Amino acid sequence: MLVKRLLGGAGLAALLLAGGVRAQTAPLPMLHTEGTTWLTADGRQPALRGVNLGNYLIQEFWMMGQETKAVNDQCTLEAVLDQRFGYEERQRLYTLFRDHWIKERDWDMLPRLNLNLVRLPFIYSVVEDEKNPRHLRADAWKYLDNAIDQAEKRGIYVILDLHGAVGSQGWEHHSGCAGRNQYWDTPEYQERTIWLWQQIAARYKDRGAVAGYSILNEPWGTTPENLAVVMNTLYKGIREVDQNHVIILPGHSKGIDAYGKPSDHGMSNVAFEMHPYPGHFGWGKPGLAVHKAWLQCEGEGDNVCKWKAKLEGLNTAFFVGEFQPWAFMGAENGGQVMRVTYDTYVANGWPSTAWAYKRVSNKGGQGIGTWGLVANAPGARIPQLDFNRASLAEIENLFRLFGSVPYETQQTAIKWMNAPVPPTPFAKK
Repeated sequence: MLVKRLLGGAGLAALLLAGGVRAQTAPLPMLHTEGTTWLTADGRQPALRGVNLGNYLIQEFWMMGQETKAVNDQCTLEAVLDQRFGYEERQRLYTLFRDHWIKERDWDMLPRLNLNLVRLPFIYSVVEDEKNPRHLRADAWKYLDNAIDQAEKRGIYVILDLHGAVGSQGWEHHSGCAGRNQYWDTPEYQERTIWLWQQIAARYKDRGAVAGYSILNEPWGTTPENLAVVMNTLYKGIREVDQNHVIILPGHSKGIDAYGKPSDHGMSNVAFEMHPYPGHFGWGKPGLAVHKAWLQCEGEGDNVCKWKAKLEGLNTAFFVGEFQPWAFMGAENGGQVMRVTYDTYVANGWPSTAWAYKRVSNKGGQGIGTWGLVANAPGARIPQLDFNRASLAEIENLFRLFGSVPYETQQTAIKWMNAPVPPTPFAKK
């Protein structure tokens, strides 16, 4: 995540939400795209509103109250744990962390928020054995299988998101290894990524609950032109195994123009992905004005209408993979803007997943709106550890705490996401 900005687009239309996600008794139908439209097998257009399960299968230390200069990305923490306790013990600790970051209570919260889609960011080593390239981990499918099963039971689709490729696809910490960016200049890493996606595709090619493959998150460590070339190769590798699923082509920080029209390059059943962050990362400041301009197509800046026109020209579907419509605006404005943002994306036929479901901090509480729909409750403190000095017991206790700390949920999000009549935040004077 972080150090993002960018885009999405299309006209308005107030669309009522579907009134809550019910328990699912039958498998979810496979999705596909035709032109600019996402469809189910029987031709229905789904209204997909979702959230990212950030910091679960790839860590971002600001999301769990552990951001320090000494240990600020997953690769650094892995190296520290290896050095202090050994590789096998590091593996045990990561299992402990993952088993507690997202639990049953979290899956149960998603329907309360009227969400029916999750984007599941993961680092490559969740599936591939980092010590034995092109071989699966013994527990390769534990977390992906469980997430898809838990989601489908609640009528929720899953988009699998390779957030951290081997070698890292950018300089940012959210690729898993800050400052690395070796993916683009290392053919072996690109070939291993094709292998990885082919393993994933072979396992899930017939699984309808998987809405699509987000094949590489924020691949900003190369030029837009090289990105398009490398992603075309990755697309072809996946299609050798899986003809069914939507392949989601990642946009560059400079946009998607370098791809051209996907159908001209033999691509079908695809969507483009961008991450619009009005109010953040240099795009104005959080508040009603910046979101109104984006959603209602006002002013000279980037907006939904411009993106709708671009996608229609490319005859290609869209996925808003990350956005943040509620943080730092106060509970009421945050809940209302969240709802109308989802409504706008649904009206344009765009599945969308906000960043992020959960963020905990050292002090706790939602304040004027954190980046998490759930936070640790006020006073339910998360200790900040020095991983270079903390005892094994202290690390274990922290990782367990993530699964038991009392939550403070953004109640206005629950209220407005389930309201039969949408709010009108931009009508305010």
